[in-house]
Amino acid sequence: MRYKTILTVVGVDRFDDDLKAAADICTAGNAHLSVLVVKLAALPPIGDYGATFSVDWVEARENDVAELNASVEAARALLSGTGISFQVDGRYSEFAGADNDIGGHARYADMALIGPSLSASPDLRSRAIDGALFNSARPVLLVPKGRRASLAPKRVLLAWNSHIEAARAAREALEIMAGAEIVHVTMVDPAGSSSGEEPGADVAAYLARHGIKVTIDRLPGAGRRVDEVLNSHALDIAADLIVMGAYGHSRMRERIFGGVTKSMIDAAVVPVLMMH
Repeated sequence: MRYKTILTVVGVDRFDDDLKAAADICTAGNAHLSVLVVKLAALPPIGDYGATFSVDWVEARENDVAELNASVEAARALLSGTGISFQVDGRYSEFAGADNDIGGHARYADMALIGPSLSASPDLRSRAIDGALFNSARPVLLVPKGRRASLAPKRVLLAWNSHIEAARAAREALEIMAGAEIVHVTMVDPAGSSSGEEPGADVAAYLARHGIKVTIDRLPGAGRRVDEVLNSHALDIAADLIVMGAYGHSRMRERIFGGVTKSMIDAAVVPVLMMH
């Protein structure tokens, strides 16, 4: 398997299940697990209260660092009995620089894994996903609550719209899809592409040449959002994994107006492998 180093990002608490799940993935793929435990730094006081509360702020940051160090040791203790190769690092990150810190770590991994524990820390989860997607050139595997991820899925949904981000995601996931029983190339309200009159036929032929078993699903939106159609179809076909491109529009536009990437990050029903 090409994924020989997997980075998982966790906060300072409630990470046991994420680490165990990541360890299972690494065991199955004989991969090294790199763990980054992140604590977002306490914001400095502002305004007239800055001088009054500066001592409290310094104390809060010292407590944060102590909590981070304790969590790093706890993570090492948990993983020591798994038998896998692993490394645990801690990072006390300023909010504005957290995505760069996380992206920098992700550059030395083959994939960044974001488990459900970060749902309890929305700010950290957002910085972790953005950092890995935009600052590492690596794929991100998002695991929703109540789901287990596998790099050997039986059924894969490839969300396809002919955009460059989707092409990158498909190329990144070739080995995963080659081991699947079936890959559903899924399009919502597709139009004819420049490669032919049948939407999806071009990418299906590309995948088939890699030995991937493919079927093409062209779905009507019927007034629903694209993410709703994709999630519903993933459940209908019992998909183990969705593969998709991330942020065909700018992050700012998606945050203001919404978009497929943001919606899938927030509410995917099965694990999602994303690539920007």
